[in-house]
Amino acid sequence: MKKSTIFITALCAILVSGAQVSQAQSKKKTAADWKKILTPDQYQIMVNKGTEQPYHNAYWNNHEKGVYVSAATGEVLFSSVDKFDSHTGWPSFVKPVDPSKIAIVKDYSLGVERDEVVEKSTGLHLGHVFDDGPSDRGGKRYCMNSGALKFIKK
Repeated sequence: MKKSTIFITALCAILVSGAQVSQAQSKKKTAADWKKILTPDQYQIMVNKGTEQPYHNAYWNNHEKGVYVSAATGEVLFSSVDKFDSHTGWPSFVKPVDPSKIAIVKDYSLGVERDEVVEKSTGLHLGHVFDDGPSDRGGKRYCMNSGALKFIKK
C-alpha cells in the first residue's frame, strides 16, 4: 500500500472520529435545556443532585407491577420485580434492568464517600447504591429518588 493511501485512510478515520465526537457533543443537553424538559422537582433532583424527602415521594410505597423509567429520557431503568421495602422511605431496588443504562460515580458531597447512580446517557442524578440490600438477592440497595423516575404500569 502506498504511503499516500495510508495517509488518506488515516486522515479520513480522524475526520470521521471527529465528526462523531462533534455530533455527540451537540446532542448533550445543557442545564437550560433540562430546565425546559423537566419539572422543577425533577430538575432539582436530577440536575442539581437533590434528594427528596423520605416517605413523601411518589414511589416509596408503590406495589404495582411495572417498570420505572428515567424522567428525563424514558429509558427503562428498574423493574417492580426487583423493588423491595428497604424501610428508608425511598424506592429501592436490588438491581437495574440493564446495568449498561446507569453509571456509578463517587460522591463526596456529604463529606463521606458514597456511590452515586447516574443515568449513563445523560449523567443525570438518580440516587445512590449501597451494600445493605437483601443478601439473598445480591446485597445491593439502589436507593432512587421518585422524582428521577416515572412509573409505567403493566
